[in-house]
Amino acid sequence: MSALKLLEQIVGATQVLTGEAMTPYLVDWRGRYRGDALAVVRPGSTEEVASVVRLCAEHKIPIVPSGGNTGLCGGATPDETGRALVVCLSRLNRVREIDTDNDTMTVEAGCVLQAVQEAAHAAGRLFPLSLAAEGSCTIGGNLATNAGGTQVLRYGNTRELALGLEVVTPQGEIWHGLRGLRKDNTGYDLRDLYIGSEGTLGIITAATLKLYPLPVAQRIAMLALNSLEDAIAMLSRARAGFGASLTGFEVMMGPVLKAVVRLFPQQRLPFEGPSADSPWFAILELSDSESAEHAQARFESVLGAAIEDGLVIDAAIAENIAQSKAIWHLRESIPLAEAELGKSIKHDVSIPISLIGQFVQKTNAALQDKFPGIQNIVFGHLGDGNLHYNVARAPQQTEQELLATQYDVYQLVHDSVHAHDGSISAEHGVGQLKRDELPRYKSELELRLMKQIKQALDPDGLMNPGKVLQA
Repeated sequence: MSALKLLEQIVGATQVLTGEAMTPYLVDWRGRYRGDALAVVRPGSTEEVASVVRLCAEHKIPIVPSGGNTGLCGGATPDETGRALVVCLSRLNRVREIDTDNDTMTVEAGCVLQAVQEAAHAAGRLFPLSLAAEGSCTIGGNLATNAGGTQVLRYGNTRELALGLEVVTPQGEIWHGLRGLRKDNTGYDLRDLYIGSEGTLGIITAATLKLYPLPVAQRIAMLALNSLEDAIAMLSRARAGFGASLTGFEVMMGPVLKAVVRLFPQQRLPFEGPSADSPWFAILELSDSESAEHAQARFESVLGAAIEDGLVIDAAIAENIAQSKAIWHLRESIPLAEAELGKSIKHDVSIPISLIGQFVQKTNAALQDKFPGIQNIVFGHLGDGNLHYNVARAPQQTEQELLATQYDVYQLVHDSVHAHDGSISAEHGVGQLKRDELPRYKSELELRLMKQIKQALDPDGLMNPGKVLQA
């Protein structure tokens, strides 16, 4: 009996897709990578995932795990050989349990992030992971890439929000590691090994996640700033003034936000006059556990002093939920504006916060020297040192001419990141996009240890081949 017929027996004929039905699963979100597959299978339970994996192990069929397909590095796209099976986890979308006494919730990997947030809120709790793709990305993908988002400053990456995992190994066994424990010192931390591994060591099918009390009050402001250095100084003041209540600090180049409001006229900057032409903007978010009055007083005190000292040009404080959403919508629309403007060369990097100003200044200058007229699109999560340092074409360039310089731009930017003690991947993962870059920036020992782990857990190399590590 063929492998496809055996798959149909496991998950049902309607959940095994072939031909044109596979198309949405064979192209990454950015349209950069296109592959082919033996089939796309959509199991409905962890047990079905395990049965599918056992079948693949027996027939030596490569496996590409897939969730919401919102990744930016080609990590969920199969290669062009058509040999791999795409295992889509979208049907594993149940919230299994919410324990408000333990402040945990156990959810399946196919749960959309926004649905997890809403389930937590309905239980009177906060699940703080938040990013632009939250309406379509899934928890499994968030864990597989160790996603970050806008509140890492206060709550940490996805890794810090996961207490336990359920994982199907490359041999088709199920590791039942869904423990809601904050302390468990009983050997190697397998959970952290799977988180961030991009499906190359096993398939995450469920997770036990941390919950937090809902904030009593939130205050959000957009700040107009003269420089990135002023933004960094303001971040230090906000940390000192708000402590753990500071939940977000985003930074954006002025021209980037100008492009957003030009392309999406329904949006507008909350400033008029010279402040609207500031070279840099920041979004500051405070979550208070006492009262709205307490939050407002702290906000006004810290921002007022910063304005008086000339550190901040102007501040627009949201007065209601609609205004708060409008401010965040400006930030979240930047990737959409980039897409409207055409293809760009994207970088997801992290730099020690104290060196970010120097990194941007030196890297901008080096790019202009080598590629005159090229345009920078810089924004990101300043609070945790994560910049989306993107490069758009010069006015006289075509998209094709820009993309022809792609390798040289990557190398220049990544070399600068490395020189500033940074990482070439902060929250998007490695996937296919940065796989061949790793040997340039990781030591031989690091790569050898990673390959030894891969060999030990997946000796046949069937789990998401061609991602993270070179063959």
